[in-house]
Amino acid sequence: MKIAVAGTGYVGLSMATLLSQNHEVMAVDIIEEKVDMINKRISPIKDEYIEKYFKTKKLNLTATLDYKEAFQGAKFIIISTPTNYDDELNYFDTSSVEDVIEKVKSIEENATIVVKSTIPVGFIESMKERYKINNIFFSPEFLREGKALYDNLYPSRIIIGDKNEAAHEFASLLNDAALKEDIPIKYMNSTEAEAVKLFANTYLALRISYFNELDTYAELKGLNTKDIIEGVCLDPRIGNHYNNPSFGYGGYCLPKDTKQLLANYEDVPQNMIEAIVKSNTTRKKHIVNMVIKRNPKVVGIYRLTMKSGSDNFRSSAIQGIIENLQQENITIKIYEPMIHQDEYEGIEVIRDIESFKKISDIILANRMEEKLDDIKEKVYTRDLFSRD
Repeated sequence: MKIAVAGTGYVGLSMATLLSQNHEVMAVDIIEEKVDMINKRISPIKDEYIEKYFKTKKLNLTATLDYKEAFQGAKFIIISTPTNYDDELNYFDTSSVEDVIEKVKSIEENATIVVKSTIPVGFIESMKERYKINNIFFSPEFLREGKALYDNLYPSRIIIGDKNEAAHEFASLLNDAALKEDIPIKYMNSTEAEAVKLFANTYLALRISYFNELDTYAELKGLNTKDIIEGVCLDPRIGNHYNNPSFGYGGYCLPKDTKQLLANYEDVPQNMIEAIVKSNTTRKKHIVNMVIKRNPKVVGIYRLTMKSGSDNFRSSAIQGIIENLQQENITIKIYEPMIHQDEYEGIEVIRDIESFKKISDIILANRMEEKLDDIKEKVYTRDLFSRD
């Protein structure tokens, strides 16, 4: 079977790698450098299992810049292009997804379109109406940055936004390529599947916000946060997981998904969804206030990436903290090996870790690493459990 994948970010590349174990997969992207790297079996993103599979597995995977070459003859076309949230217009920018749908219609109208990009609730139904098509459904992904292929090989569940023959066939493709056995598979309408994605990510943002606000309380009241969290999480209904305080939630999904869900509540009563969105802003302001109290002349930012094993710092929580610090006219220096320029957003990037340590009065680190062990007295972090 020929399968096409539009977009080679975390979602698209992990999906293409997964399915190319058993089928012919053509991945299409607009960035020539990424296409060349994939064809040379060099992963353009940091992901341990993708890198491992590129080196050790015989994958029937080709990348191309040509949509026609990718789509012609494909039975399934997976859309995994980015959908950024527009704060001013209060909606997801789904133009990249719509562009691919139009291309599919003109190139291979018999293919089944599977949307993996995050979209608003009701998007698939609106596409069916606009383009007069029925062969399209949504299948949400639940992947972690840096562990996307692993999460496809050992998925918590497979959600398919249709109940027809093509939906069952696509579920079988994912199930057969995975290593985990007895994967829960749930079939539903695409509108419900869209809601599953947004509500799942908003719950994760809620949990992060809850333990962050617990930590804020403990820090300001002089209490031991770790003792409180461990005591609370011994309750099996709460569980000792996903409870490590941070500078806030960020990344590809949580900030935009929580805002999109809030937008979907426009005509629905709510208090909690809005609070989850606001809580993240409040947390970052608290972190800035704690830094200002120390009266530093130079604040060092240790990594723009917010967790280990990731090379992404898009929408990372530290970015909001940097913006707030700049408003206070505090000098900032950044240590980020992923940046090869001398500046980032007008801020000096220092690539030598020892120089970075020496020049910084205080160093903000969302997660502690061994590199900082020798200057712990300079480090401000809320990392209690040394894990994400």
